[in-house]
Amino acid sequence: MAAPVLSEAPLDGVQVAPAARPRRDDAIDWLRGLVMAIMVLDHARDFWMGFRIRPTDLAHTTPVLFATRFVTHFCAPVFVLLAGTAAYLYGRTRSPGERTRFLLSRGLFLVVLELTVIRMMWVPDPFYHFTVLQVIWAIGWSLVVLAGLAYAPRPVIFGVGAVLVLGHNALDGVHAREFGAFAPFWNILHERAALKPWPGRTFFVSYPLVPWIGVMALGYAFGPIVERPPAWRRSFCLKLGLALTLAFFVLRAVNHYGDPAPWSTQRSPVFTLLSFFNVEKYPPSLDYLLVTLGPALVLFAFAPALAARSRFLVNFGKVPLLFYVAHLFLLRYASIPVAVARFGTAAAFTPPPKGTGGSPEFPLIVTYLVWIVALLALYPLCRWYAHLKATKKAVWMSYL
Repeated sequence: MAAPVLSEAPLDGVQVAPAARPRRDDAIDWLRGLVMAIMVLDHARDFWMGFRIRPTDLAHTTPVLFATRFVTHFCAPVFVLLAGTAAYLYGRTRSPGERTRFLLSRGLFLVVLELTVIRMMWVPDPFYHFTVLQVIWAIGWSLVVLAGLAYAPRPVIFGVGAVLVLGHNALDGVHAREFGAFAPFWNILHERAALKPWPGRTFFVSYPLVPWIGVMALGYAFGPIVERPPAWRRSFCLKLGLALTLAFFVLRAVNHYGDPAPWSTQRSPVFTLLSFFNVEKYPPSLDYLLVTLGPALVLFAFAPALAARSRFLVNFGKVPLLFYVAHLFLLRYASIPVAVARFGTAAAFTPPPKGTGGSPEFPLIVTYLVWIVALLALYPLCRWYAHLKATKKAVWMSYL
């Protein structure tokens, strides 16, 4: 991630000079490190508490379990938004051709990584009976699309991102079955589904691409904002974040557009409140993106000061892909032996509801303990690799 450089073009009538070589923006790394640390909580819950209860299922969840899941909703949107911003900052000091080659190659690299290394973290099955297409898959294809979209003027890129984010819920009533033989393409683009291209092989599209491409485009269009003077940037991000957060409350209260599942009165005021915040992630609804990106931008307004006080999170944010792969490996392959010891091999390697899917199914409190231990265990590795990336300029390091 490159850090702020000043544009050669005048901004609001103020002429500023270009920087010869950009440096990393600790505020971006801090915010990215924060959401990645929260992501570990979500996956600790998956692997150590198990998959039998959906935290957002209001018929079976608890307020604490729902809140544990809700706070982790911030991870994917912020991560994708900042990936778009990083792509902009990378291209500021490269030629269009260099930018295109990097975005294409990195995007395809991430897709391959999702289909190989990362899938083995989620489903330890080398024979590809079941594969989940998740966030790294979505980021990869979004970068591929961005490689072409980045040639357009920034207002056009912003417009494409805004249309996809604001308008994609209008397509909620369009279903893959209406496309006949082309149904899988609609599943990949907008409707979550399990695809079975061959007997005994299932690919579950968990992250349909259309809204994520929109978030990536908005992140790219947001890039010049981080180059502005600190006081201006702080004011802009604070106002924009508050506006998006307010837009969520208004749109959700109206209850007619923005999420495929309207909120409703529940058995108690607490669960009615949970219903109000129970927004759809797969694919991310407009309500979901507003309630996550709005507060994230408010936090980003103060991130420079917070980054100066928390190098712990900054070091995570400097090495996002290494952190992602390492945390999955640690959580998954530490949980499986415990699950085998607790339930036996057959149950531990059988998916729910018949088995535990590799989870020891401990209470939620254990999730929080595992989360803290995992972050402490990952920190030395991330700090070492962040230092290595800062001192070595090998091309392959830009991919990991």
